Amino acid sequence: MYVKMSPDYELAASLSSAEQAVNFCRKNPVDLVIMDIMMKHGLDGLTCAEMIKANHPKIRIILATTTAEYQWIEKAKEAKIESFWFKEYSEQPLLEVMDRTMRGESVYPEKPPNPEFGDTRKVNLTARELDILRELTTNRSNEEIAEKYSISLNTVKRHIQNMLNKTGYKNRLELAVNAKALGLVVHEDDRTGKES
Repeated sequence: MYVKMSPDYELAASLSSAEQAVNFCRKNPVDLVIMDIMMKHGLDGLTCAEMIKANHPKIRIILATTTAEYQWIEKAKEAKIESFWFKEYSEQPLLEVMDRTMRGESVYPEKPPNPEFGDTRKVNLTARELDILRELTTNRSNEEIAEKYSISLNTVKRHIQNMLNKTGYKNRLELAVNAKALGLVVHEDDRTGKES
């Protein structure tokens, strides 16, 4: 919609999967790709953006997401993706990000989104609490979480209790359901479509 309204851009294609974008870029001249990270079918946008960059380094890419997940920013930078846009949280409109990207700028948010999460905000959760919250969204047990992060079962329980105290939610299920519904964190398995 934004592209169609702009006199400065021509929409080459609007595709329903990230893999279609990879194939389209192989066969057609493209200057800029706007790719959503979370896709319903097939490979995720970050993986496909990396593929496009590997094969066509001159194509500029803007990765976009509706979630508040910030762990993808470093992965995008490592893959030399030019820009990153949080759809729901960015103060800059998409066309401005597009213009700046096409001028050769790399546009990344100065700080991660900080949405409300129960009685607190995302910024008030520690990095380890966010790690554990990601695991909770995939219904992993406390034992599985402890094993993954090489921490004790009591440490996992303490982190969960700290999150419950901060948010006001009643149990780990409420933490997980609300985190997933808000897009507060997204587990890598959900991004890549792997089974938990």
